[in-house]
Amino acid sequence: MKAGNLFDSLPPGAEEEQFTTLLQGAGFVLERIVSTGQASPPGFWYDQERAEWVVLLRGSAGLEIEGEPAPRTFRPGDWVHIPAHARHRVAWTDPDQPTVWLALHHH
Repeated sequence: MKAGNLFDSLPPGAEEEQFTTLLQGAGFVLERIVSTGQASPPGFWYDQERAEWVVLLRGSAGLEIEGEPAPRTFRPGDWVHIPAHARHRVAWTDPDQPTVWLALHHH
């Protein structure tokens, strides 16, 4: 049995996002992502082999999806399902507090 708290060990400020695998199995990976003001580098787009369902639990962020006119603003409770190979990027995350995401990568 595994157990924990998604808000334990949040970095007060870090140069890079923190990725923690919580659970994985046949065809999926569940991870916690903690952002502290980070964004995707200019011109960089994620283009992932797996689909991703992501929910924002704490903080705030902007997510750009290729072809949409403006970034989507995420607040706690907001979620999105991103199909495989849908290009997307993190436009911004809250610089004043940790932004906590829960991401499920799946086939």
